[in-house]
Parts: sequence; structure tokens; C-alpha cells
Amino acid sequence: MTAVAPPAAPTPAAEAARRVGFSHLLMTEWTKIRSVRSTVWTLVIFAVVSLGLTGLITWLTIRALNSGRAGERSSGIAADPVNFILGTGLGLGQLAICVLGVLVITSEYSSGTIRASLLAMPRRYPMLIAKGLVFSALVFVIGEAVAFGSFFLGAAIVHSHFPVALSQPNVTRAVIGSGLYLTVLGLFALAIGSLIRHTAGAVTTVIGLVLVIFNLTGLLPYSWGAHIHAYMPTVAGLLITQDKEQAGQLLSAWQGFGVFCAWTALLLLVGGYLLQRRDA
Repeated sequence: MTAVAPPAAPTPAAEAARRVGFSHLLMTEWTKIRSVRSTVWTLVIFAVVSLGLTGLITWLTIRALNSGRAGERSSGIAADPVNFILGTGLGLGQLAICVLGVLVITSEYSSGTIRASLLAMPRRYPMLIAKGLVFSALVFVIGEAVAFGSFFLGAAIVHSHFPVALSQPNVTRAVIGSGLYLTVLGLFALAIGSLIRHTAGAVTTVIGLVLVIFNLTGLLPYSWGAHIHAYMPTVAGLLITQDKEQAGQLLSAWQGFGVFCAWTALLLLVGGYLLQRRDA
């Protein structure tokens, strides 16, 4: 009879990976995220820019209305004050979330700490999942706090002209949806960072997609162009932040958010696959 070779002894790395539970992996990722100075500063910039611009631009708009200088921006706040309030500061503040999402993954490649992470956890999918969960939880908490802060600040400024409250139809959903949108946007940026692995290139790609490419699809002709534009990630995702349907809107708020989530999940799957295949 042919002798059967005994099973090979597990390598030290494999044995360490077996002992490391997922909860420990979550704690490790939380430690990495909160110990990086750029995380704190990026979130501070996000909060300051979002709240500051919301207060400043809303106040300037109301001041223009009071002085009789009603322009295009003034007509926008009259047509949809909730969307105006939420979009004023968060529209620019979202760029900080894009940058942070990229840095969460690319900073490990630039510093070389990704090698130590993969040595401690050779199974790379769990590491990416843990990183995404910790990061999304952080952005969700901060995003919701800033979204509600922006809404209450803007609502207080416009109250004399356009009373708005959370009790009005779809307003609470729009405010909560702003935090949900920022959370998925951060994961979207993280996915792009996992694909490109270079900070400058990934940041440029994400901002270019969010501010330019996705919006340019709105210029495509005919009905097929409108459908392509409607299914672009951030275009669809932003519907969850609006309390009123827009003219020609093809998706509902939750359908649009689902499309955004699907795009992000697909990119994360591709990023996880490449993380398995490529060397650190």
C-alpha cells in the first residue's frame, strides 16, 4: 500500500490567523483608524466646512432676500429649503469624506504597514471587511451628527421666511439619508483606494468621478442618456438626501440609495479580489 503522507503542519502565520477572532480584527482596525492623525483632522475639516458653509451661505441668502436682492440662489431656497440647507455645506464637505475613505486603505500601502497587517491576518477578505465596518460606523456617527447640526442651523436661519421641521413629510428621512449617503460615499472611496492603492491617484479619481464624470452624464442625449445618468452612483445616492422628488426623476429615494449601495458593493468585491491576488 502507498503510504499516506501526514498533513503538513500549519505555518505560524496560519496558526496566528486561526487564533485571531473577527472581534479582535475589528479592534485592530479601530486602533489603526483612530491613531492616524489625518483621520481626526479630516473629520474636523468635514464638520467645520459643512456647518460653516451651511450657516454662512444660508445667512447670506436670507440677507439678500431681506434686502430685496432675490437671485437664483434665493429662488432655490424658496423652491426647496430642506434640500438647499442640506446641500449647501454637505456638498463640499463630502469631499473630505472621499479623501478619508481613500486614506484609510492607501495610507497603509504608502507607509508599508499593510505588510504587517497581512502577516497577522493572511485571510485578506476579513481584513477588508473589518476595515470597511469600522470606517463606515465612524462616518455614519459623524455624518449623522453633522447632517442634523446643519439642518437645525439652517432651519433656524431660514425660519422667518421658510419654516421647516423634521415633522414635515420626508424631512427626517432626508436628514438621516444625508448621513447614510456620506457613509456609503466613504466606502465607495475606500473601494477606489483598494483598487488604485496610490493616495494621489485614488483621491483624484474619486473627486473626478463625484464632481465631474457622473454629473457630465446628464448631458447625454435622448432617454437612454437620462437612464444612464440616473443610475450613476452618487447621482442615484443623492436622492436619499432630498425630501421632494425632482422633475424627471426616474428612481425613488430608496431605489437610488440601493443603486449606490450596489455600485459600492461591487467595487469592494473587486477590491477584495485584487487584494487577494496582488502582492502588498
